[in-house]
Amino acid sequence: MTDKPQVPARPVDESASESLEAAAVAAYLEAHPDFFVEHEELLPSLRIPHRRGDTVSLVERQMTILRDRNIEMRHRLSHLMDVARDNDRLFEKTRRLILALMDASTLEDVVISVEDSLRQDFQVPFVSLILLGDNPAPVGRWVTHADAQTAIGGLLTEGKSVSGSLREHELDFLFGEEQRQQIGSTAVVAVSHQGIHGILAIASRDPQHYKSSVGTCSSVTSPRSWAACCHGSTARCARYADHGTTTGRLLRTSAQ
Repeated sequence: MTDKPQVPARPVDESASESLEAAAVAAYLEAHPDFFVEHEELLPSLRIPHRRGDTVSLVERQMTILRDRNIEMRHRLSHLMDVARDNDRLFEKTRRLILALMDASTLEDVVISVEDSLRQDFQVPFVSLILLGDNPAPVGRWVTHADAQTAIGGLLTEGKSVSGSLREHELDFLFGEEQRQQIGSTAVVAVSHQGIHGILAIASRDPQHYKSSVGTCSSVTSPRSWAACCHGSTARCARYADHGTTTGRLLRTSAQ
């Protein structure tokens, strides 16, 4: 008994396979003419040319433009949703800080509330709250007006906020030499109310985090509000906080 000669296997024709798949799809659509009625979400992704010779149909061009605009609008909407969520988180952190200031009855309560909120809620790595006066209270960090004027005189304008890079001697005064070497950018604001003066500074390791080109940082709690709390007047603190006047202007950028 002789063996039959082996017939070599034919290579798979990929084009034939694709033709069969295309034919199957065409047959299915022909058998189900309402398919795209029930699956309208697929229509924007279809490409149906309306060519006549070398020209392209105006309808096809319009569909391409509309599809691209739709994609762009989706991206914009997604970005706006992210911003809205960030704003909600910022508002909640700000609300907690203002409530803490309203409840503060002593200068110590104010200092603790501000520093804890910035470090814990807003995750600011470098925070400096300096109070100015010749008769310091036993709480927080105090320096004399003369010393502050010598070291950071250009930053002491009431209600003025500065962001960006500071000089080394200014950073040394605000944060100390050890922290100064780690700081890339800073935001600073001077505060004053009814004889209480101070300066609040926050900083980041990122040189681009607090940019001078951004201008002043967004306000959260006014100098009036926290200074009023230093006097132990909760009602007055609430009134000033509600007015939302020009402020510490530091917390929005610290949350970014």
